[in-house]
Amino acid sequence: MKQNSTAKEQSLSPQPAANLESHPTVSADRLDERLLSALHAAAEKKALDVVVLDLREIASFTDFFVITTGANERQVQAISDEVYETLKKSGSTAARVEGYKTAEWVLLDYGDFVVHVFEQKARQFYDLERLWRESKRVDLPPEIVGNSSLRRDS
Repeated sequence: MKQNSTAKEQSLSPQPAANLESHPTVSADRLDERLLSALHAAAEKKALDVVVLDLREIASFTDFFVITTGANERQVQAISDEVYETLKKSGSTAARVEGYKTAEWVLLDYGDFVVHVFEQKARQFYDLERLWRESKRVDLPPEIVGNSSLRRDS
């Protein structure tokens, strides 16, 4: 596509799907200790499909989204509880917790990062990774993304 093309022309000629595979990434070694604690707490409760999006270049309300899935409502609550309690023990309390009772999508707001714990269907429906596709993904260590045999196939 030529450099002088308009936004309308660019939107009518979307980039090839190959761009989805070459999603920019950031190293996990630059993450805040609290965020790493949240990731380990989620992994402790067998969270599925853990993704961290770096929003620092595109959003002003937070720096990172942690997105993960629980297999059912009870696991969604267990993951949320573990993240909340782990961070509380280290002196960091969530500014806001939403969606806990229904456990379809639990949001834990820690200011500079937000943890989203989804039930599988809700994660597919809301598709935050697509909505925030301009963000960079954080390369996570294997102990966080382990559970490959349990990951959903979508």
